[in-house]
Amino acid sequence: MIIPISDSYSELFMSTTNQVYSEGQPLFVYGKGQPNETLIIRLFSPDDTIVKFDQFTTSSDGSFDYLLLTWPSSTSNFPFGTYTIEVISTDQKGASQKLDVKFTSTTDLISVPVERHILTSVFAPETAAINTSFRIFVQTTSDGLLIGDDPKDLLETTHIHLPSGKVETISNAFSTLHQGLYYLDYIPQEEGTYVFHVVSFNQGTISHASVATNVLSQDLGGISNQIIELNSVLKETSDELDTLKSEIEGFGSTLESASTNIDASVTSVSNSVLNIEEASSQLNSLFFPIVASIGIIVALQITILARRR
Repeated sequence: MIIPISDSYSELFMSTTNQVYSEGQPLFVYGKGQPNETLIIRLFSPDDTIVKFDQFTTSSDGSFDYLLLTWPSSTSNFPFGTYTIEVISTDQKGASQKLDVKFTSTTDLISVPVERHILTSVFAPETAAINTSFRIFVQTTSDGLLIGDDPKDLLETTHIHLPSGKVETISNAFSTLHQGLYYLDYIPQEEGTYVFHVVSFNQGTISHASVATNVLSQDLGGISNQIIELNSVLKETSDELDTLKSEIEGFGSTLESASTNIDASVTSVSNSVLNIEEASSQLNSLFFPIVASIGIIVALQITILARRR
């Protein structure tokens, strides 16, 4: 199969003997360029890293037939997945040709489509606080390997659905943590649910992922601190109530003692009144004879005086 490039003014064609390969099979690349032209050939792994880089010269008629490699056993450097072959012309103003092939465990009895799948994952906290920064992470993979480029290009149409219903573009705000790993520090300005819609586009393949974050008036840390403070206040109140209870118990015993003293005092006063009444009776019994005697003496004196006259 020969696939021409789109540039009609260049002469560069490339093909391979197969589209699907397994361990131990040779990868031949053949095609045609300009006569005696130097071509650069590169092999990209599923994570877009270059695993093979060579250059060769075409024949006098421009044709070429080149053994790029013999597929090794699958390792972390050569995992199964979709690989990209690129041939670049050094004479035709950098004209190039790309072709995808599949490296699998076996090619027997199955038809494996040569296609590339991008998986996008996004991670964000479930809750956050207004006017407080939180971090969002994005991961892009193909065939289980991290892939990526400049996030401004890879995540070009990534955006946020705000609680107000507006849409905010954030593709230019991402920073690269590692190839295929990106992050964004975001500060929400209003309460409500924020939906982060991440769109990845790489080598003609697009992938979507979304995650939601509920923004509150304060974060869980602030609520936790308030709960701790409330527990402290409640403990102090409980201690004060225990102190008041002990004081009330002491006051109760004091009142009981005072009541007992009052009862004793009332009994004593009652006894005193009885004693006074008894003394008054005795005084009356003594006072009446004396008064009577005085009356008799006065009467006798009046009688004596009358006789003298």
